[in-house]
Amino acid sequence: MTTDQTSPDPKRQKTEMRIGTHSGTFHADEALAVFMLKLLPKYKDSAVIRSRTPDVLEACDIIVDVQGQYDGVKHFDHHQREFSETFSPAFKTKLSSAGLIYKHFGKKIISFQLDMNHDDSRLDVLYDKIYAAMIEAIDGNDNGQSAYPDDVEPAYSTSSITLPGMVAALNPAWNEASDDAYLDAQFDKASKLMGDVFVDLVKYYGRAWLPARDLVKAAIEQRYQFDQAGRIVVFDQFVTWKTHLFELEDELDFKGQIMYVIYSDGKGWRVQAVPVDPNSFKSRKPLPEPWRGVRDQALSDLTGIDGGVFVHASGFIGGNQTRDGALLMAQKALTL
Repeated sequence: MTTDQTSPDPKRQKTEMRIGTHSGTFHADEALAVFMLKLLPKYKDSAVIRSRTPDVLEACDIIVDVQGQYDGVKHFDHHQREFSETFSPAFKTKLSSAGLIYKHFGKKIISFQLDMNHDDSRLDVLYDKIYAAMIEAIDGNDNGQSAYPDDVEPAYSTSSITLPGMVAALNPAWNEASDDAYLDAQFDKASKLMGDVFVDLVKYYGRAWLPARDLVKAAIEQRYQFDQAGRIVVFDQFVTWKTHLFELEDELDFKGQIMYVIYSDGKGWRVQAVPVDPNSFKSRKPLPEPWRGVRDQALSDLTGIDGGVFVHASGFIGGNQTRDGALLMAQKALTL
């Protein structure tokens, strides 16, 4: 619940926590910042105080997006002229109140949402990934930092379907009568909108993206049993692998070494040539040209490998009835 007050409440009990933010028109960054704080046990049952009165705000336990101060303890505002904080040296986007709260409390929030130990090394991976996947865009939008070069003209407007656009639409229209109670109620809606998306994102990355990454990393570590140079990766269960493979190549410093990935399609097995980059149709090493467009027994006869199913005309993928057959295709393709 949000309240707009003009003077401190001398009767409030010391055990009651308060989150302070500005009253009036609201934005996506503080709406999310407040929601993230309330995901922490310490602030779970906090009152949200929306005000412009300095004494009222200073009576709060933590203050976001107002008061012109940032100390990483109580004050989390980014509107100061000299403010230039970023998430880490790897990022250039200046933080908003959402980024500030995430920077200081993000790991705790993720660990509570996913029931992860605070010292789990994978927490660092999620912390960076979730910032890049969502929080950075909120920071950039609030600070007026475009995701595109200045000379790029958008083909159409997306402002009304972005999260900041949806939050902006919850503010009263210029010709709509409103009072503090209405604004506070709308802020609650905005905070829940931002927060629900954030929580769903955290759960996706923790429960789907991270397990996939673990499987891809484990398969990469086993690649030398299939090829002495480690150019073939085999997945014994289906997993979304492409983005993880490229990210792990950079992280583990073996970029460009893996040529083929083998996995089941539910009926048989596929051998897929790794593209030169995640969005490219060009492969690092396409399957051999003589195999392309050949199917079934003709493919088996040509390759000398039983169980042939097909090789695509471009050579980016092929199939075999068995795991061993697909592996033999990849191993032989490396020699041709």
